[in-house]
Amino acid sequence: MARKPRDYDAELQTLMERAKKVKTQKTTQLGELVQVTGADTLPFEALAGALLAALEQSKKTPEAVARWTERGQTFFQQGGKRGTKAAADNTAGGAASNGSPASTADRAAE
Repeated sequence: MARKPRDYDAELQTLMERAKKVKTQKTTQLGELVQVTGADTLPFEALAGALLAALEQSKKTPEAVARWTERGQTFFQQGGKRGTKAAADNTAGGAASNGSPASTADRAAE
């Protein structure tokens, strides 16, 4: 019996479409995260500065990410609503709620 030839172009196209879908989903989740934490009330420049500061701090003090992760978990366990104490702490803390985007974005999808 002869093997059926593989259509590499079709497989590659399928993988590219899947990657695009995942990227779009991640972008949407990050936007939702900004909204649910109340960070959308900040000017774009301030939000960008807070995220850059969080990124710099995460490189200098990796234990900060562990604290941010705990804080984010608490936020989502409490329902992730802006009016909660955790939400007020997160928006007051600036970059604190955004130190671990991948893990918090995954939780935002739940």
